[in-house]
Amino acid sequence: MEWSVQQIARIAGTTSRTLRHYDDVGLLKPSRTGDNGYRFYNQASLVRLQRILLLRDLGLGLPAIAEVLGHEPDAVKALGRHLDWLRQEQDRLARQVASVRQTIEALKEGEQIMAEKMFDGFDHTQYKDEVEERWGKDAYAQGDSWWRGMGPAEKDAWKQRSRQLGSDWIAAAESGAAADSAEAQELARRQVEWLTGIPGTPASATGREGDLKGYVTGLGEMYVADPRFAANYGGEAGAAFVRDALRIYVAKNL
Repeated sequence: MEWSVQQIARIAGTTSRTLRHYDDVGLLKPSRTGDNGYRFYNQASLVRLQRILLLRDLGLGLPAIAEVLGHEPDAVKALGRHLDWLRQEQDRLARQVASVRQTIEALKEGEQIMAEKMFDGFDHTQYKDEVEERWGKDAYAQGDSWWRGMGPAEKDAWKQRSRQLGSDWIAAAESGAAADSAEAQELARRQVEWLTGIPGTPASATGREGDLKGYVTGLGEMYVADPRFAANYGGEAGAAFVRDALRIYVAKNL
């Protein structure tokens, strides 16, 4: 069975122009093109489009999506992993909803809030496996020990510093500042200073220029590729601004 470009656009909630662009950049080729130039898509094309749209929802750009698709050609395996992640997110969000709902009800009724239930779904250790895979078990252990060793006031101060840095990045990006401007480069300096202050990271653990350069540059790319990080900088465009500014700063100063 085949579908026309117009049919696919309607079914997938996208546009014919987007599908044509995916064809032009080699991301999604039609299964065949008719003599009249019309594009047609088969089932395999639809599966690939589903993967593309799922990855777009995660905030990945088209080059990153192409790389992901190239590394894992088996759609069943790739979609299975994505489904696992979606289920984890669904469970986490459901626990957050239940936690907030319980807090609201307790406040309305003037009841005692159950502290152990207030933060279900907010556990920072959810990233334990990811951190250990990227930077090693020792990196996670050091960072976790550092965080747990801080008092409430210290944690609040660190969170505020992080939020302020993110807000300043967003403001600079929205103002139209260039990545190589003095404002952006000062933010990049603050970002690197902030990163080197977190125990367990390659930046703080090694102190070697090569490692620090690679670490900062790699994080800049991850800010763009991972929507969880991009959200801290106002989305993919803001994250790209941070990435470019960090790349320039690293080249000039590290």
